[in-house]
Amino acid sequence: MSEKIPSTPNEQIKKLRQRGCIIENEQLARDTLKHINYYRLSNYFEPFSISKHQYEEGTTFEKILRIYEMDRKLRSILLAALEEVEITLRAAVSNYHALKYGAMGYLNPSSFDRSHNHQTFLARLDHMIEANSDRQFVKHYNRQHDGKFPLWVVMELFSFGSLAFFYKEMHNVDKKVLANDFYGCSPSEMDNWIFCLNELRNFCAHYNRIYGNTFPVMPRTPRGFEPELKNDPFGYIIVLKQLYLDKANWNERVVKPLSRLLRKNSDAARLSDLGFPDGWETKIAFVEEKKE
Repeated sequence: MSEKIPSTPNEQIKKLRQRGCIIENEQLARDTLKHINYYRLSNYFEPFSISKHQYEEGTTFEKILRIYEMDRKLRSILLAALEEVEITLRAAVSNYHALKYGAMGYLNPSSFDRSHNHQTFLARLDHMIEANSDRQFVKHYNRQHDGKFPLWVVMELFSFGSLAFFYKEMHNVDKKVLANDFYGCSPSEMDNWIFCLNELRNFCAHYNRIYGNTFPVMPRTPRGFEPELKNDPFGYIIVLKQLYLDKANWNERVVKPLSRLLRKNSDAARLSDLGFPDGWETKIAFVEEKKE
């Protein structure tokens, strides 16, 4: 494989122009490429590419920069919503499991499904505790409680992925109660949606492009919902809505800022690149039920 040769901002500007990018303000482009890596920014040209080395007619540097900034704000909106979902899910899972199996019941393999690999799970727990040994509450439980962490405490160390696997490996009867009572869905839907949101969180947390992108896991469409969901931003936002319990907060903290963001950038962003259908706002929002 040939070795890649680094290039200067001026050389990068020349390359963008050769591929069909219109650059009217060279100084803006030069300044931008000094603080945003060329490889990172070039990823935002992908939705506007007609071939590997050719952009659509009318693709401007300023437009791509608008998309880049819009995507950054979109990730912030989604990450804030994901935080609320994750914290609520931690509480629901830990409270249910601890009340049924005891504060330390998670250390007993019988509290999980037979497919659960308990030794691997315990090794992961030990790694999480060791990696966070300087945190105050970890020091407290190591020192005062001989390293015995109640589930609702140790779960504060869980990543979204760890939480997803914990739920997946619970007994199906327990998963059914949690899925139905808290979220009005089936265990298989819950499994799928949690893993979708784990992917979305990873994209947001690592500053990956959301606009015009697809995700690894295909989401399951909620019963009665149309159209059928795809692994695009719209599909994942609908999944996020399914596990977001505070309807008023969802409309205020997600739907409204998302609508403002898309209206502000409507001359640059295409709804189709996000998978948004006609009437998307009514599909994303929680509609207030009319009182008799």
